[in-house]
Amino acid sequence: QGGTRAILAAVQAHIITYLLFTRETESTHLDRLCQLGPREQGQALATALAETLWAAGGGGRAVVCLITAPVTTVPREGYRASSFTERVLLFEFSGKAAAQGFISDHINSFKGKGSHGVILFLYSLLFSRTLER
Repeated sequence: QGGTRAILAAVQAHIITYLLFTRETESTHLDRLCQLGPREQGQALATALAETLWAAGGGGRAVVCLITAPVTTVPREGYRASSFTERVLLFEFSGKAAAQGFISDHINSFKGKGSHGVILFLYSLLFSRTLER
């Protein structure tokens, strides 16, 4: 019923925590939220995603999923092509800063219109946590 609300709420909580308490600035706490530009918004989102993935990976790894351009593939017998899953690429990081930098460099994959950002983040969470855990 909730759809993507639970995932978005968790990310928003991390963004607000970063903006109010972590980010270095000389402004007062509430002024910080009113003076954000697009670059700072992207940085806050990248930080929130990296922190969440790092926590899901137990503080030792993070996996970031991105999607490639559409390609035509013939599914193996017994499978049907979803045209999404076949295009997912996994990038594994053993350092939180490296994961955050990568996410920051590819932030439009998570926030751009039609980017499948929520499902990519959900896949990233699953692979960071591992299917066994």
